[in-house]
Amino acid sequence: MTADGALARVIRSAADRAARAEAEVCELCAARVAPDHPHLYDTGAAEVRCVCGPCSVLFADDGAGEGRYRIVPRRRQRLPRVDTGVLGVPVGLVFFVPRSDGTVTAQGPSPAGAMRWEVDAAAWQRLAASVPQLAAMTPDVEALLVNTARGNDEHWIVPVDDCYRMVALVRREWRGLSGGGQVWPAVEQFFRELTERS
Repeated sequence: MTADGALARVIRSAADRAARAEAEVCELCAARVAPDHPHLYDTGAAEVRCVCGPCSVLFADDGAGEGRYRIVPRRRQRLPRVDTGVLGVPVGLVFFVPRSDGTVTAQGPSPAGAMRWEVDAAAWQRLAASVPQLAAMTPDVEALLVNTARGNDEHWIVPVDDCYRMVALVRREWRGLSGGGQVWPAVEQFFRELTERS
């Protein structure tokens, strides 16, 4: 084998190892997962976990896990305008998550990650009474995602993993004090993809 051939083989081997290291795996059984894989919400750690298809079936209809893990649904539904101003959160890009214990949190992306607020539960209940889709949301794993930043007017019910993906996108693309030229086009692309996936 020539030196060039040996070098090429070493480079391919290193690239293969790097790709395997970056491949996502099921956090329950360690099997590789597809790029568009299911997620579980870990109520104890308040985190979303990657799972493979077979493991996700165990948690359908509150099966395994004794309530600690909840399957994250795949529903994405665009809503007409929702008056979220009554919730007292002064941010144009935010998501609201009703919790199993009756509380509601609001989170907005920032260059440092998600900012979090507690929302008045009674105000949320009044809003949900006027918007039936909100009352039907699954606690902990579905969110009302709102984008009124920069003249937008989008309101969605989405899985919480979409919201965390948006937070990561903003954190990754933000530059300087105002966000720079990349973050807002990336947010617009995120919402275009929501429309395509709904």
